[in-house]
Amino acid sequence: MTDLSNSNLYKTRHDYAVQIYEKLQEKDVLKKEFAIKNRINSCYIDDLLEYNDAKLIYDSFPSKQKLLLLKDIREYKYVGIQMNQYNPILEEIIYAFQQPKVVSLIAEITGIEELLPDEYLYAGGISLMEYGCFLNPHLDNSHDKDRKNYRVINLLYYVTPDWKEEYGGNLELWDQGLKHNCRTIHSKFNRLVIMATNKKSLHSVSKINHYGKRCCVSNYYFSSKPKEVDDYFHVTSFRGRPEQKLRDLLLQADAKLRNGIRKIVKNGIKKPHFYRNINLKKSTK
Repeated sequence: MTDLSNSNLYKTRHDYAVQIYEKLQEKDVLKKEFAIKNRINSCYIDDLLEYNDAKLIYDSFPSKQKLLLLKDIREYKYVGIQMNQYNPILEEIIYAFQQPKVVSLIAEITGIEELLPDEYLYAGGISLMEYGCFLNPHLDNSHDKDRKNYRVINLLYYVTPDWKEEYGGNLELWDQGLKHNCRTIHSKFNRLVIMATNKKSLHSVSKINHYGKRCCVSNYYFSSKPKEVDDYFHVTSFRGRPEQKLRDLLLQADAKLRNGIRKIVKNGIKKPHFYRNINLKKSTK
């Protein structure tokens, strides 16, 4: 863990938000890219923060032993959401994306009004992926932890220096479904990806073939209404890759079963994965 005894190193969410807001002033270019038709709405911007700030965020990541391992046929990754257990820099950068002026600007870029940041980090937070890690094609859970609002925007901020595209761990967008090739966005250092998440936004992470760690800071935004005309609900629903026929059948059956359970039991069988910090309301002001 990075030593924070030198106060000059430490920046608050407000400091980070200023940098993010300034970079997002390229909103006309981002808005045009996000609105491209016949694909999952998405755009990205490089060099989001000053180099030293982005590098410090990477250096502040906990070891995998301090994170929760998720490993099965759906995914293989390490995640952290109880941010008060880690270096405070990580909580500051996460909540920088939830500052009102940043949220407002991203709403303008995406064309989605009344975006709601998620202070509870429902499936947000930090993730670490190393050699062999992957994330199969999937649709994100459609709602927030209380099933009141729709999940509509995914923010992915990559912070591993010198991470090459050939290492894997890249974002894959299945614009035309699994019968067509995916579109790949390199998980490049200091790059922010903004993507829509809805009932058609199949995405995945390519398997990592490099002995290093790919670190990411994640946020989701919600809205009281879906961008689509009709209401809908689904749990996180995984699929097999085109060459994984048997796995695809198993994962479709798994998603169908879990969707059925959620229609009966609001929060499902497992406890929701969100930030349980009794000081959260105070700390996010």
